Amino acid sequence: MAEITANGQNNGPAGQPQLMLQKIYVKDVSFEAPNAPQIFQEIGEVSEAPQVQLNLTQRATGLGNDLYEVVLSLTLTCTVNERTAYLAEVHQAGLFGIAGFTEADHAGIIGSYCPNLLFPYARQVISALVQEGGFPPFLLQPINFEALYAEQQRRVAGGESHPLNS
Repeated sequence: MAEITANGQNNGPAGQPQLMLQKIYVKDVSFEAPNAPQIFQEIGEVSEAPQVQLNLTQRATGLGNDLYEVVLSLTLTCTVNERTAYLAEVHQAGLFGIAGFTEADHAGIIGSYCPNLLFPYARQVISALVQEGGFPPFLLQPINFEALYAEQQRRVAGGESHPLNS
């Protein structure tokens, strides 16, 4: 069984798999409302719902000494009548100490566990940006990162690429 700690302390016997969350932080954030203030009037007059598109990517960078930075990037684009109402983007990052796992388990932690841990933080930032931008509140629905990772593995085995593999 892996020892999981939040403070980066080595609490397990030598050679035991360890996963340590060291820090969660916002690496980059932006919000644009390119058609404001006119778009606020259009939102009130439109009978059809605004269209919202989510783009999701992640990347992991090894920093040495079993330390990895994992960055989950979310870009939310809302359009009304084919005009951009807003564009919200957040790069939510975390520093993770990952040691002693098999290659497959290590890849699963990077591809599933880490983004799953980062997502609620990114969702909160997106929600705050949208609301503070003057738009109705927007809450992203949960994402099943385990299923996305499994699909990515299936595609890689079949020779295809996947958007989370960037």
